[in-house]
Amino acid sequence: MSDLATLETSILDQIAAAGDEAALEAVRVAALGKKGSISALLATLGKMSPEERKTQGAAINLAKDKVTQALAVRRDVLKSAALDARLASETVDVTLPLRDAPAEAGRIHPLSQVWDELTTIFADMGFSVAEGPDIETDDYNFTKLNFPEGHPAREMHDTFFFHPKQDGSRMLLRTHTSPVQVRTMLSQKPPIRVICPGRTYRIDSDATHTPQFHQVEGLVIDKSSHLGHLKWILHEFCKAFFEVDHINMRFRPSFFPFTEPSLEVDIQCRRDKGEIRFGEGEDWLEILGCGMVHPNVLRACGIDPDEYQGFAWGMGIDRIAMLKYGIADLRQLFDSDVRWLSHYGFKPLEVPTLAGGLST
Repeated sequence: MSDLATLETSILDQIAAAGDEAALEAVRVAALGKKGSISALLATLGKMSPEERKTQGAAINLAKDKVTQALAVRRDVLKSAALDARLASETVDVTLPLRDAPAEAGRIHPLSQVWDELTTIFADMGFSVAEGPDIETDDYNFTKLNFPEGHPAREMHDTFFFHPKQDGSRMLLRTHTSPVQVRTMLSQKPPIRVICPGRTYRIDSDATHTPQFHQVEGLVIDKSSHLGHLKWILHEFCKAFFEVDHINMRFRPSFFPFTEPSLEVDIQCRRDKGEIRFGEGEDWLEILGCGMVHPNVLRACGIDPDEYQGFAWGMGIDRIAMLKYGIADLRQLFDSDVRWLSHYGFKPLEVPTLAGGLST
């Protein structure tokens, strides 16, 4: 009996010392498991006389009941302590402001926004969007666009060329989106009204130039198009894009291999305290180039220049994005800085519309 009392005291002390439910379970198995110490004592009752079984059995079962009860009490204590610890570690301050929803926290890049804006404007005028590959042939990028042999743009210092093929020809990264105009004229019959936005590549890098940038070009081919139509389209585009009621434009003679006559376009602006305001002031800012499609280009694309004529224009998407939204350095557009994007970016649900406003 003294051995049973000693065993009972030892087991109760172990139960009280158990620091978690795993340790408590180990004590239970050691005492009441199939091969536990108390279970072993109960197994000896069958070998005892009826008198011994009566007294020893009652004592052993009493010890078993005490151990079982102690286990239950300690388990409740440990569960309560674990719950308190979890609640303390997962405390939520309900006075904190709500986190922004994903649609509020995310931002559309200014280039993507401007891409959508100009697409919306030209789509309203009846233009479709044409696309082409970034890797082009010399024929589509230069020859069919009336670039003569030896033109500086066809040199390694200006254009990214790939290694020559076995026949000596070289593929290149397109230097403008004009090859998309060539592909359109080769695949469609006039009348043609398309814009060609996309990535372009040139070997140049500073605050206003990057090796990879974006352009949008427009092309109209039919039997009666003329410079008056071109001027109206560009005037309406600038008013809609810069969101002003009126804007003066100035057309200056220039030269491009693929247009004749060729024009540079300036728009009215006012520079004040580091800002540029469009549609007011007495300053001028060059924004794009344009002109009537050169007859050689039409002829190279299988269009009879005696029957059809057309006009084209091109501008930098990055440049007009900087002008409209006050971005000082072109390189910031490609830094992938989330802080910069949170300042200059647009909410995903702010879809540009002419009725609701391009940029709200």
